Amino acid sequence: MSQTQRLLLLAPDAMTRSPAFDRATELALALDLPLHIVAIDYLEVLSVAGLFAPEQVKKARDGYLETHRHWLWQQAELARRHGVEATSEVVWGKDAYQALQQYVKELPLALIIKDAEPEPVMKRIFFTPMDWRLLRDCPVPVHLVTDARHPRPRQVLAIVDVLRSEEQDLVFNDRIVDAAVKLAEQCNAQVELLHAFDWTAVYAADMGVGALPLATGLYEALGQAQHEVFESLAERHGVPPQQRHFIEGAPLSSICTFATDHQCDVIVMGTTQHRGLDKHLGSTAEQVLQRAPCSVWAIKPGE
Repeated sequence: MSQTQRLLLLAPDAMTRSPAFDRATELALALDLPLHIVAIDYLEVLSVAGLFAPEQVKKARDGYLETHRHWLWQQAELARRHGVEATSEVVWGKDAYQALQQYVKELPLALIIKDAEPEPVMKRIFFTPMDWRLLRDCPVPVHLVTDARHPRPRQVLAIVDVLRSEEQDLVFNDRIVDAAVKLAEQCNAQVELLHAFDWTAVYAADMGVGALPLATGLYEALGQAQHEVFESLAERHGVPPQQRHFIEGAPLSSICTFATDHQCDVIVMGTTQHRGLDKHLGSTAEQVLQRAPCSVWAIKPGE
């Protein structure tokens, strides 16, 4: 396979055309990139292979793979009819994430696209081990698709955190906004830039180290400083004033409410690796990922 940068669509196990197919096709057209569709199969029923003759197991597996290859080829053909350079492949592997890592190592991927897998009992969108591993550990940008109401996005929401001022955080914010602005431009969509300033979180952090609460004036000064950083960030990326949203409130509810009210199709946000206790608690970004009312495009700090 050529070393041209491409999109990779990780198709679901079932031979069902999911929303990610339409989103991947539209993004391939908008970004002018080839699309490679991969399905990673593993049938649990064949795990009891010891009960059957090896040739019977091989025949069953090969038959299923051939059927899946043909179905996936048909989906790629639909993309080709729209003008996308599309290829498809079905591989056999028990650990889908490990199988996917081979593509990450061997191909220059611009983006991995996958349907978000819902967990209705916990009422979470991004819950499965595969989704979480992609968000936390995969070095390639990941786009988890919840629906394809608009296969080509019309509203793109960039979420930034200007609470911290370390150099790496400022650079990370620039990467997030840059990705969102480019996506909006390529899809002829509108970009909105959002930061939610949480007074209670600042107060709690202050009390958590045993210090006296800061005076109200100092809290206001901190908010003003964040607002200036936010405005500077927006200016650097050419986001118009009417599309800048510096709001007060708890980030999780504020972001989800904003995305719902503005009918956003994609949230572009950052995710980072977590270790120790933080790995289990997760960040504000990952809490948003659990409740996001639309698809999410996850950016890593090192991209």
